[in-house]
Amino acid sequence: MKNFILIFAIIIAGLFSSCQEMNEDFLDAPAKSTLDESIIFSNAGLARGAVDGILEPMGQTNSYRGRFIPFYGFNTDTEWNYSSDDAGSSQGELMIYDAKPNNSQMNSTNNAWAMMYSGIERANICIRGLRSFGNPQPETELGQLLGEALTLRAIYYTDLMKTWGDVPARFEPINSETIYLEKSSRDIIYKQIIQDLEEASTLVAWPNETAATTSVERINKAFVKGLRARLAMVASGYMQYPDGIRRSNDPELSVEKMYKIALDECRSIISSGTAHLEPSFETFWRNYNEENTNAGSESLWEIPFAAGRGRVLFSFAVRHRGVDQYTGQPRGGIAGPLPTVFYDFDEADSRRDVSCVPYGWGTPANGVAQQELVGLDTWYFGKYRYEWMNRYVTSTNDDGVNKIFMRYAEILFIAAEAANELEGPAAAAPYLKEIRMRAFSPEFQAEKVDVYVNALSSKEAMFNALVKEHKYEFTGEMERKQSLIRWNMLKANLDEAKAKMIDLQNRTGDYADVPSTLYYKYEDDNETLNIYGLNRGENQDPGVEYSAFTWNPVFDEMINSIYKTGVNPDDRQFWPIWQVFIDGSNGKLVNDYGY
Repeated sequence: MKNFILIFAIIIAGLFSSCQEMNEDFLDAPAKSTLDESIIFSNAGLARGAVDGILEPMGQTNSYRGRFIPFYGFNTDTEWNYSSDDAGSSQGELMIYDAKPNNSQMNSTNNAWAMMYSGIERANICIRGLRSFGNPQPETELGQLLGEALTLRAIYYTDLMKTWGDVPARFEPINSETIYLEKSSRDIIYKQIIQDLEEASTLVAWPNETAATTSVERINKAFVKGLRARLAMVASGYMQYPDGIRRSNDPELSVEKMYKIALDECRSIISSGTAHLEPSFETFWRNYNEENTNAGSESLWEIPFAAGRGRVLFSFAVRHRGVDQYTGQPRGGIAGPLPTVFYDFDEADSRRDVSCVPYGWGTPANGVAQQELVGLDTWYFGKYRYEWMNRYVTSTNDDGVNKIFMRYAEILFIAAEAANELEGPAAAAPYLKEIRMRAFSPEFQAEKVDVYVNALSSKEAMFNALVKEHKYEFTGEMERKQSLIRWNMLKANLDEAKAKMIDLQNRTGDYADVPSTLYYKYEDDNETLNIYGLNRGENQDPGVEYSAFTWNPVFDEMINSIYKTGVNPDDRQFWPIWQVFIDGSNGKLVNDYGY
């Protein structure tokens, strides 16, 4: 009875607490409404509040805000969470491919699993109401709202399936006969949401085409098409099924069919001209931290957190050890790039120093902190920086910065991968060149872009280059894990990452010329480090004005905790369904994969 009441509480909250007008920040606490569905969904203003309410569950503490975003996506061949080597840690086991159903971080009735289904229920109510009472047509406000509701439901299912595999399929509001459902084949769900997104793309406007699509906090046609392309690639890719790792057996999800959908959608976005790469990689990330949410540039859609919600910088920013000139929230740094990643980049690649930061901000003196070097085994994601914000964050543990869900660079990657498979490397080359042109300044482009890409004359060579390029472009965005899974490269690349860290530890192999000592001084602002010795081969002492810093070795604990010893990551591609949901399912839910 307790679980019955809980489920119906979610239903009631989904309909009534979402029905309000929201301003720019959709995840603020919603006001209640007792209006009937026929009134709500025939009125664009009221329906707007209900559709905005679909996002509200993401802002709950144990949902995206405090559990899913901070912990999902680790560990990979490029990203590592610093709880991983904490023996017996409930957080750590989530990252080392050893999560248990009773994990104390996750095993609660208001966990992300429940909140995702709460969001789905809200979406189902909105979809039913708009279809029944709204006459949603293309180029109408109610049509835009139906497209948004379909897309938001697809987002929740996207994250449910990448995290748990097969899950219950709910595409209608819950009734007394559907309170308890068994898991459905993910193939069925993928086909449904790919179809839903095709419909949604006919209803929503392109970025900046209407007032509704001027912000990346609202759903637009470029994002819908991009998400459909991503899902087509995932649905046709490798993943763990209860009977092993394989591609789908469903002919409707074949590589040929799904890759064509993906390529067509990406080419539609590219030809529309409604989104593009920022000319500078650093400028894009500065704009992101400055909370520039204008549509029509590189970001396609972001989870919109209000100032009192969201822990993206709180989790992933360059570490600040005290209240200082840039933040009243001394946090960040729970994760970072593997120490090999910086040295895998080409030194001329402008993405390197943005993505990989070898310092944190030290203990402040009179409220002012300096950058301080950290050990070789501790790097931070430079894409997230309090010091690049326009706001001074004072909240205890929420920064309010949005989470990017998709950006235009991914469209170019998907186009390149699909074109390579269907049409060959020459068709993929222009998309890869566009990505690398942004990464390298003009004096390097002839060699690093044209010569490099033109030499990729086979499908295999182009594919392998795209796998590497994906790492350089997306380090710190936690997109890598699902990509490695769909490429059937998860364990192989994690093992390679371990081997590379051993070489770095011993200064052998590809890392033989990595310096053991760094030299530093402070710039005239007395807070910014000037570092010598980061690049390969910079081994000579630069002079007395610099101080020496021993570049600590990579420790065995870090290497061994990429994944737990004795565990095969390919057998643990998903988290288990948490025990509280198994127990409350009336015997309908079970865990697969040996959990």
